[in-house]
Amino acid sequence: MKSIAILGGGLSGLTQAWKAQKSGKKVTIFEENSRLGGVIQSERTKEGFLLDYGPNSLSLRKQNLSEMLEQLDILDHAIDANVIAKKRFIVRAGKLVALPLNFPTFLSSRFLSPTGKLRILLEPFIRKSKSSSESVAQFIERRLGREVLDYAANPFLGGVFAARPETLSLPNAFPALAEMERQNGSIFRGFLASRKKFNRMEKTRLISFPNGMEELITRFEMKVQCSILRKHSAKEIESVHQNGWKIKCTSENGSQSILHFDELICTLPATQISSIKWTNVKNSKDLNVLSTAPHFPLSLVFLGFEREQIEHPLDGFGFLVPELENRKILGTLFSSTLFSNRAPEGKVLLTTFVGGERQPHLAEMNDGSLFQSVSDELSCLLGVKGKPIFQKIKRWPLSIPLPDSRMSERKDAARRLSSLNNGLSFSGSHLTGVSLPNCLEG
Repeated sequence: MKSIAILGGGLSGLTQAWKAQKSGKKVTIFEENSRLGGVIQSERTKEGFLLDYGPNSLSLRKQNLSEMLEQLDILDHAIDANVIAKKRFIVRAGKLVALPLNFPTFLSSRFLSPTGKLRILLEPFIRKSKSSSESVAQFIERRLGREVLDYAANPFLGGVFAARPETLSLPNAFPALAEMERQNGSIFRGFLASRKKFNRMEKTRLISFPNGMEELITRFEMKVQCSILRKHSAKEIESVHQNGWKIKCTSENGSQSILHFDELICTLPATQISSIKWTNVKNSKDLNVLSTAPHFPLSLVFLGFEREQIEHPLDGFGFLVPELENRKILGTLFSSTLFSNRAPEGKVLLTTFVGGERQPHLAEMNDGSLFQSVSDELSCLLGVKGKPIFQKIKRWPLSIPLPDSRMSERKDAARRLSSLNNGLSFSGSHLTGVSLPNCLEG
């Protein structure tokens, strides 16, 4: 039986462990923390609020992903989002405006001007681009117009990546959109064609779990029967004559050990790869390329209120803020609307995102200034009155690895390292993409 070491016990690491286990390999996971899951973290506070410090939900669109979660005995424990969570808002002219859910509401919505709506309808008649390296901003403006870029793409990408559309590479961030244009000449025609593809589910499900998204990790861990070395950090990795891998690791108490494996999969964050001493690795300069993924600071501000303190009905997923609105937040989730049991009876939980590429300095404000800034914004936008009954901040100094124009270089570097070094491979959100489906499929 071949032995395989997996560096990193996040979702990507667990996925690789499960796949290796199914192929009959003996698996060992190295995780520097006491818990698995990476950024997927949940906490039930003593006040009764359930906080997700990382991803807040999982979107199931593909049949194979649903089947994978069924095999892992995870899907039966999932809960679906509230039906009203389909409703989403953006801020326009200082007010929350609901995004259209269908064509009739698209025509009547204040989300875009009449000119902006007309420009969208012209999309099927726009010629394909010959460029293979467009940014998301260039693609959206060319196919759908400037207004859609400013009031749809910009806030959406601020919410998903905490980034500007100008920074993101279309083929790396949204390869499906690039492929739709290439094959069908139009986004609209591409969406119609994609509905016919076998792998897509008839209806997308937005799910979480009764104990938050970390329950995905705990249930995944139950099904991965392998050795897990918690609080163990890989310090040195050596290729042994192209016939295996030697890992020198350090435990929490400082003790060191050396272990040998036939294969090695590194799923560590891009920022940690260069902290390891790599020996006898062919084309080792590519390891530096893997470490170039840009990250920006992001802070999550959780505020709890009595329901009567908020004028807005909170009847949706939440709202996102276009950069043109010049506000100090990226957006806010109506967490206690989105899923049940996120707040005590009669109370509500709001999760607000601050910083990212747009305003990194705001994510680094001290706690008092950050609470005050977010409270002021929510008072203006949601009609919040009085002080919160609960508040907490989660800071991510290095948050989301951005799929920028150099992501293709990083993928190429990973492929070269794998092809030149027997038994070595790389995975993780900096290579597969940051969405949970990408990590599960990677």
